[in-house]
Amino acid sequence: MKKVVVVALWLLVSLPVVSQNVLTLEECRVMALENNKDHKIAAEEVAMAGYKKKAAFTKYLPDLSIKGSYVRNEKDLSLIGEDMYLPIGTVTESGFAFTQDQVNNKWTKIQGRAVPLDANGMPFDPKDNPEKIMWKSYTTIPKDELTLDTKNIYMGVLNLTQPIFMGGKIVAYNKIANLSKDLALSKQESSRQNVILSVDETYWQIVSLANKKKAVNGLIELLSKMNYDVSTLKESGLATKADQLSVQVKQNEAEMALLKIENGISLSKMLLAQYCGLPVDQVFSLADENLEEILLSEIDSVDMEKVYENRSETKSLNYATQIYKQKETLVRADMLPTVALMANYIGSNPNSLNGFENKFKFTWNVGVVVNIPLLHWGEQIHLLNAAKCETNIANFKLNDVEEKIKLQVNQCEFKQTEAKRKLDLAQKNLERADENLKYATIGFNEGVIPASNLLEAQTAWLTAKSDKIEAEIDAKMTEIYLQKAIGQLGK
Repeated sequence: MKKVVVVALWLLVSLPVVSQNVLTLEECRVMALENNKDHKIAAEEVAMAGYKKKAAFTKYLPDLSIKGSYVRNEKDLSLIGEDMYLPIGTVTESGFAFTQDQVNNKWTKIQGRAVPLDANGMPFDPKDNPEKIMWKSYTTIPKDELTLDTKNIYMGVLNLTQPIFMGGKIVAYNKIANLSKDLALSKQESSRQNVILSVDETYWQIVSLANKKKAVNGLIELLSKMNYDVSTLKESGLATKADQLSVQVKQNEAEMALLKIENGISLSKMLLAQYCGLPVDQVFSLADENLEEILLSEIDSVDMEKVYENRSETKSLNYATQIYKQKETLVRADMLPTVALMANYIGSNPNSLNGFENKFKFTWNVGVVVNIPLLHWGEQIHLLNAAKCETNIANFKLNDVEEKIKLQVNQCEFKQTEAKRKLDLAQKNLERADENLKYATIGFNEGVIPASNLLEAQTAWLTAKSDKIEAEIDAKMTEIYLQKAIGQLGK
């Protein structure tokens, strides 16, 4: 009982290993996509475009920042150059004035009104010539009292800026970010289809060589039996040495062809292993190697408008055209006024909010910032015209690619029709070769036809078999190329 359990466990463990050595087309595609560097780069570009899209959306939101600074000055700031002397007068209802006891000027009366005299004894009007007043008393403002300690200055600002109208620039940025992500996805799809095409080409080439190998092995078996039969007939005197040599030559040629096919299979599997990220010396087989007939699918009538929608090339150019259109909006936005709401919370040391103090005090302010471009000598007009030229170039490229895609689809449809006709002819030719080989073999066994005729029939059968295999693979590849041309490969 223990032995049975051990054997059962060994079989369960070994089954996945065996199954892993047989690869289907879909498995090869998946592994190749996971391994391909260009496809990984395209995936990173999609992720990058997604982050840029999120970053563009933040332009709608307020910007909050904090800034700080420290300045070391060599000297203090002095508001006066020397001590100031201010006369002592009297503040009246009409302003600053003086009385006779506050000045040293002599006085006289003119028309009954007291008028001061200057140093030369000439009367003057104090309002017109205040410099002639000879004050008795002065007060002093020392220079030191108006010297401010500004050697160390500290400043901090908490700023909030909310865009209100930026000329449509923020909206254009967000549209460009969305289109850039769509463009990256389109490029990723193009990379995916290129990888799938390379895998499919190599996969079906291996299937073709594997079928040719089976055909050549079957011919070698026939030639081995024929060589034995001719040797027996030669001993009986019913065949010549030349007949025997002819069979051996054909057998050697078949073995050489088998060697070339095996080498081709090995090289093709190495290439497929490289695509799939497997070791180049990995031993594996393909699920379709033993197919007797390759199934072909019918493609419905092609609608070119849907083809343009599916093809990544037209998608990319369409997105590029829209991006250039939004760049026109960006350039035009630089010609329009911009409005932003601003709020600040400011702290400084020293501060002058309540006299001059060497300590931190804080205040806030709010306001609106408006910028109106006036004159730039036509710079933005020229840039706008240049942006329009880029949009026109993208449109021309899009139209050119659409024409080439239409031509490519027509060529693929023509080649597919031609490949199917060749396959039908190759199938009929193989049926005739099978019948010819059947009668030639019976005739040789009955001794009514020579060995050379049987050799010719065998050679014709191998040629017809190879042509049929190649026609099947050609038909399959034209189907794949048409699927890629209409943007449906791998979907």
